[in-house]
Amino acid sequence: MTADSSDRDSAKDERPARSAFSADASGSERNDGPAARNFGADDADTNTGPAEAGAADTDRPSSTADTTDTGTTATVPDSGLVSQGTEATSPDATRAEPEATTKPSVDDDISPEHQYSPALIATAVALPVVLVVAVLVAAVLAHRAPVEREPLVLGPVPAPAADGPACTALLPALPALLGEFTKSTLVEPAPPATRAWQRADGGDAIVLRCGLDRPLEFNRASPLQIVNGVQWFEARDRAATASTWFAVDRATYIALTVPDDSGPTPLQEVADTITATLPAQSIDPGPLPN
Repeated sequence: MTADSSDRDSAKDERPARSAFSADASGSERNDGPAARNFGADDADTNTGPAEAGAADTDRPSSTADTTDTGTTATVPDSGLVSQGTEATSPDATRAEPEATTKPSVDDDISPEHQYSPALIATAVALPVVLVVAVLVAAVLAHRAPVEREPLVLGPVPAPAADGPACTALLPALPALLGEFTKSTLVEPAPPATRAWQRADGGDAIVLRCGLDRPLEFNRASPLQIVNGVQWFEARDRAATASTWFAVDRATYIALTVPDDSGPTPLQEVADTITATLPAQSIDPGPLPN
């Protein structure tokens, strides 16, 4: 009795374990229990215990990190981490690495080869300024430079004493500048004992002639003006824009024709030269007209 009771108890203990399996059409056993439902129908191994079910769970996607006996870190697909060795890396980070390494940075663009020295930059900035200043200076100098005037053409007049000692002493002593008038070049053949001055831009000239005959208009009734020690007689044409002054108290007659806008300076400076060069003499006017 005791043996039969033991056999029945062991038989009862084995029945629940066998009931979990059933034979399919091929004769293989099918796991209908809870452990078998955790695997797919294609799994070749049969789950016979909790240890195998736990090992199979590692292949199933899960949001919980499980650690196996070998110490390998499980991946967490939900967070995008891929398990490799003992370190967890992000696929997105792995894919972004080539971009980060190949994308040029601002610092890479400014390489030493593309950097310019401060001296070169200063030169590039200063060069246009220097050119502008040079152009302005050249323009100012060109404006101030004397204009090349055309040689002046003067017609001949009777001058019997042009080669006399008085004109020979006077002409070299005449100044090259009379106020704003400078000495002019005369077209050859120029009249003897003649000098001329013009402004920088040309225009009407100041003309001196030495060694002339006594002017017809000069007589005993002619008014005279003394300028810087020289007695002058003015002969003026009312239709003209210039006056001709005759020095009448020297060894020869000297005529100075000046434009109306020349001012008194030319007459004064020529008078100073005459006074310093030629001694004064008594005047010799012509007779009164009938």
